[in-house]
Amino acid sequence: MPGATESLQWGEHLVFKIGGKMFAIANLDFGGNVLSFKCTPEDFAELIEREGIIPGPHLARAQWVALENWSAMPAKEINTRLRQAYELVRAKLPAKVRAGLA
Repeated sequence: MPGATESLQWGEHLVFKIGGKMFAIANLDFGGNVLSFKCTPEDFAELIEREGIIPGPHLARAQWVALENWSAMPAKEINTRLRQAYELVRAKLPAKVRAGLA
């Protein structure tokens, strides 16, 4: 994803950002949720009804969900949802920052 960066934070969490803003977090440790990402309010309501998907700890108020395990969502859907998370966060960046990413 153009302009996306990744960094290790909070111990064993791989944080993905665009323009300095997070859009996804992968837990590299054995324990806890495996992946968290931003979504729309509508998708948030739908996704937390599914088995193995919960409101993102500490980030639920910003419409983040967390996968409790990798089998909670098919890989193809994970790819689509991560792209959507990236686009949601990118769209909220100031125009000057977005222009610098293009």
